[in-house]
Amino acid sequence: MADEELAALRQQRLAELQAKHGDTSADPSQQEAKQREAEIRNTILAQVLDQAARARLSNLALVKPDKAKAVENYLIQMARFGQLPGKVSEQGLIEILEKVSQQTEKKTTVKVGTGRLRWGETPASQ
Repeated sequence: MADEELAALRQQRLAELQAKHGDTSADPSQQEAKQREAEIRNTILAQVLDQAARARLSNLALVKPDKAKAVENYLIQMARFGQLPGKVSEQGLIEILEKVSQQTEKKTTVKVGTGRLRWGETPASQ
């Protein structure tokens, strides 16, 4: 009986972890949909990027997958709206990378207080 309960608990915990981490290995239809979406993305990117630009984007995906995904989304959106006159060269991709970097750049601000603390004071007592 204890073994059956333990197995049930393990199965329940596995299902929770899969749901939490987005693991859809249990649902083949979702896997197929993701695979079709990936194929469509790759087809569009193959049509809009030349060979050198594809290689650069692939290298970027190895180092910074989030940035590569943002660039891919940008390129696909431009292609869907007819904003790409032809294939994007490596130099064109570099320019797009710079645009995406500027848009996604995290800005840090530091606030400097001008008041001075006197001996024995704490910031809360001002």
